Amino acid sequence: MLKRNKLALSISTAVLGGSLVAPLAVAQDAALEEITVTGIRGALQDAVNIKRDATDLVDAVSAEDVGKFPDSDVGEALGRIPGITVGRSFGQGASVSIRGAAPTMTLTQLNGQNVASTGWFDNIPVDRSFNYSLLPAELIGGIEVYKSSRADLNEGGIGGTVIVNTRKPLDLEANTAWVGTTGRVGTISDELAPEVSGLYSWKNDAETFGVLLSAAAEDREYVRRGTESDYRWSGDVAPTTFLQDQERKALDVTLQYAPTDALSFTLHAMSLDLQADNTNNSLYLFTLTGEGLDGGYTECHNTNAAGLCTSSTTSGAPDSRGEPGSEIATNTFNQTWGRKSSMSSDTFDLSSEYEGDGFRVSGSIGSTMADGGTDFTTNFQDIGAGQPAWEGSIDASGKEIDITTTKDPSQSLANFPSSMSPQGWAVASGPVEDEESYAQLDVEFDLNVGILTSFKTGVRWTDHDVNRRKYRGVFKTVENEDGELVADPEIADTSSLYDGTYEIGQDGFTAPKPDLDAMVALTRASLGQWVEERAGYSDLNEENTALYGMFNFETGALSGNFGLRYISTDASRTQYDLDGTEPQEGEIAANIGYAYSLSTYSSDYSDVLPSATVRYELSEDWVVRASASQTISRPTYDDMLVTYSGFADDRADNQTQRFGSEGLKPMKATSADIALEYYYGDGNLMSATYFVKSIDDFVTSQILVDQQIGLEDPAGGDSWAVETLENAGGADIQGIELQIQHAFDNGFGVAANYTYTDAEAPKDAFMDQLPIFTESSEHAYNLVGYWENDTFSARAAYNFRSEYLIRDGGYWYGNRMHDDFGSLDLSFYWYATDNLDVTFEAINVLEEDDIQYGAADASTTSTGMKGPLQEGFPAWSFQGEAVYQLGASYKF
Repeated sequence: MLKRNKLALSISTAVLGGSLVAPLAVAQDAALEEITVTGIRGALQDAVNIKRDATDLVDAVSAEDVGKFPDSDVGEALGRIPGITVGRSFGQGASVSIRGAAPTMTLTQLNGQNVASTGWFDNIPVDRSFNYSLLPAELIGGIEVYKSSRADLNEGGIGGTVIVNTRKPLDLEANTAWVGTTGRVGTISDELAPEVSGLYSWKNDAETFGVLLSAAAEDREYVRRGTESDYRWSGDVAPTTFLQDQERKALDVTLQYAPTDALSFTLHAMSLDLQADNTNNSLYLFTLTGEGLDGGYTECHNTNAAGLCTSSTTSGAPDSRGEPGSEIATNTFNQTWGRKSSMSSDTFDLSSEYEGDGFRVSGSIGSTMADGGTDFTTNFQDIGAGQPAWEGSIDASGKEIDITTTKDPSQSLANFPSSMSPQGWAVASGPVEDEESYAQLDVEFDLNVGILTSFKTGVRWTDHDVNRRKYRGVFKTVENEDGELVADPEIADTSSLYDGTYEIGQDGFTAPKPDLDAMVALTRASLGQWVEERAGYSDLNEENTALYGMFNFETGALSGNFGLRYISTDASRTQYDLDGTEPQEGEIAANIGYAYSLSTYSSDYSDVLPSATVRYELSEDWVVRASASQTISRPTYDDMLVTYSGFADDRADNQTQRFGSEGLKPMKATSADIALEYYYGDGNLMSATYFVKSIDDFVTSQILVDQQIGLEDPAGGDSWAVETLENAGGADIQGIELQIQHAFDNGFGVAANYTYTDAEAPKDAFMDQLPIFTESSEHAYNLVGYWENDTFSARAAYNFRSEYLIRDGGYWYGNRMHDDFGSLDLSFYWYATDNLDVTFEAINVLEEDDIQYGAADASTTSTGMKGPLQEGFPAWSFQGEAVYQLGASYKF
């Protein structure tokens, strides 16, 4: 075991005052020499010490050293904590659920303040959760997860609060420097992906001023291959390849000034950026006839309750247009979506702390801003006679679609026309902005009144804006022979729009590889103007104020806190109303019926949230703690934003209207926890926790189909699926967490935890009518085994979660059940010298597949639920990928 004999505090980071070991207590033990253990065991010991010394129910992930986070992905690291499950999206941990609550009920903060966040895809709902794929693990010093609330914690996390901590220069040795580099390659995304990161920290000899700079950059190509089905067009099953160029950059700067031991100022800035340009290329195989395709050659052998064909056979048929014996060639279809996408988040914070005689004051002001959405969308497709026919069978009776071919439907450029143009109906831009300004002041007074040791009070103010826009690209026009203006897009040689060949789907088929830049350039050259889609316009402003008071108490083995938090919110929404306004000449279809002037609507609410926590030391090794609290999670921004329409095209069932409301109240949870913990040896732990939450004012959907709203759609007629939202119904969550951690004297160690969650939401909250929280798994567990000495260490970690429901918006693509998922990850470290480390990591070495299927009852057709998302039909499945990463780091 690598040990350094020096005076040290093993807890690497501290969060809100009073929750961890007080500085005075450390000073009293200054005469004792302690041993700080580094490496895997040291990081686990730090996490246990944070948990043990906290008054509240806190779990932690601690960096092993500067630049050494225990996982290469922040989401993966959080997933090791009991009670936490992580939603993996596009190759990275992106969302976090705590104790069965939806990710939107998790509050994520950076050094105690909110972080603005969006997504790179404009079809993803705008919510209050943080996208962890933005954040490189190397920039983080540690993470604390508060599973119970208290008065001085910011409201917003019914599930819990995640606080990400960065480092400060005055806490590090002067001229601390670290640089690391890694190379990553996957079994599917097989191009080498480089990453470089580094940190430098300086402080003057007087230790009154310091500067810390850290940065990271990564460039990787992510490839996802699988089979998607929505059965809209003649029962289509689509082998699909999604390819994304992910360029992630992060910069973190901290300036710290402490003119006296009692006074300090910290200026912190963090900039996160992800460029996420992508293509989604699909080869459609049709299992039914119709939709303009020559029929008579597909036989359906079985249908499910939703009326979908789950077993079919397709064979060649004579082409009445060609020579005898030839086969029709229009039963496949190629479509490529191309998107220029990005998201960013920038945070600026100025904070100060002052410790006087018997009191402490801290304050913070700052802002956080995020941009995202899809910058540019285009579409290319071909359903011509040149597309290859296919023969074979499709079995959709299980959780995955099984395709068996007797005639290979692979495509080449020879199957496409010699020239192509972009599809005008698909050209769009959907930017989203998220911004918050805040100010906070906290004061704590020492008390000597009975068992009361201190009183803490504070005020916090935030001003939050969400802006969503939608623009349609309109092609240049030319006058035809009848004197009418018609679209006149640019035409290019097909060979210039594709670059090579790649595998499409997971069944060995191949297709031309789209060239995104060429497709976007041709589309831009075709544009005559951009037109604002008024249905996609929405401005939301939310002003929040919070006041709190909290007493800390201690007497002998008993300690804790109790307090009240008052919250007040004023919300306003600005939009174009759908009021049947007569359209002006030349209006685009998506704007028909929408007003030409903006309207603003306002609402407000307030509440008082009590909390109390008790910690009792039964003995030197045994601790019992209990808490009870009320907290809220405000409605997602998407639920508060303006109405948006469907595709406004000629496809049946695409006509949808969704009416958000700024008047929605927050969901309110009454929670309780009780935990029994046994600490023994250095960093060893066994614990059991029972938790329960009762949630009121759940946001529920009222969905009616075949509604007349006074608006004619291009599909013909006035028939819409209309969704409205309101606060109705309650939800309940209860469960247990079990945890054990033990380090043996021979260098081996184990850590394991298991969480059982019984979470029931009101079924009317969702169009699928399933009483299940979004992304809530009933069972989750982690098994970790490790070994290390002074030179080497190795770790094997298995993370498992049972099936969970994904709801990511939209009538066609949301509401899918994700099959249970388990990932085995391996990591090896070689401490080559005192300064140089070499690492090797293998992630998802078992190549677990990503399988998603319908779960709703067939009766949900009345709520607009589509057949492929109903029980008994496989929706999506993606091929599992193992990722291997080799890296080296040097600490100066």
